[in-house]
Amino acid sequence: MNIVEAIVLGLVQGLTEFIPVSSTAHLEIVPILLGWGDPGAAASAVIQFGTWIAAVIYFFKDIVRLVAGFFKGLISRRPLGDVDSRESWLVIIGTIPIVALGLLLKKHIESTFRGLWVITTMVIVVAILMDLAERYARRRQLREFDEMNVGDAVAIGFGQCLALIPGSSRSGSTIMTALFRKIDRPTAARYSFLLSIPAVGGAGFLELFKERHHLGELGWTSIIVAIAVAFVSGYASIWFLLRYLRTHTTYVFVYYRYVLGAAMIALLYFGVVK
Repeated sequence: MNIVEAIVLGLVQGLTEFIPVSSTAHLEIVPILLGWGDPGAAASAVIQFGTWIAAVIYFFKDIVRLVAGFFKGLISRRPLGDVDSRESWLVIIGTIPIVALGLLLKKHIESTFRGLWVITTMVIVVAILMDLAERYARRRQLREFDEMNVGDAVAIGFGQCLALIPGSSRSGSTIMTALFRKIDRPTAARYSFLLSIPAVGGAGFLELFKERHHLGELGWTSIIVAIAVAFVSGYASIWFLLRYLRTHTTYVFVYYRYVLGAAMIALLYFGVVK
């Protein structure tokens, strides 16, 4: 992976990780269209460190508050006793399903699930689900973060598991599930980003340790460049989406996914990509 490839992959990762269009799908599709080949699941996971660092810095005050609330709840023996403690447990509960399934399905995530027909199918399937979620939420009173409960965390946590299949999108699957749970869009996006911190960080550290020799063959300079570019563009993506969803629906991303899915079907059908 040379420097140009690193910059492009980092930019793709940063721009698509938090916007509900699937970063993994784009990291798979863009290199193939440019004739570079698949960088591999390990490289993709490590490049995600850039967006993980962006989320940690952007939500640093929230992270400190939730960690303090978690220990305060343990000491007082009232884990759901106040807002900070309850929100910390909502993040923990929402993270458990993807950790369990991620470890269980690891071999498939790194091989079977990375087929372009699988990716294309999930791009369209999640677009349909997001479309239905928007229609469901349109005429309902939506709730904010301090109104979320354990049932919401469990449901959204299982929704996030869709992101284990490339093409789904972590933010798309969590925001879609949150809308079905009658949670408003800014809250859904914020909760999605908080859930991404333990999930993406854990996956990145695991792949960094297990695939360190393979990653060294790709070139550590290129990987560091990709992470840096992903950090800058990822931070901008968080800033954009949180503000965009205050006054807009997710339909623009739904339509984008429909167009992307149709384009990929055409490319695959006519043999432009394999």
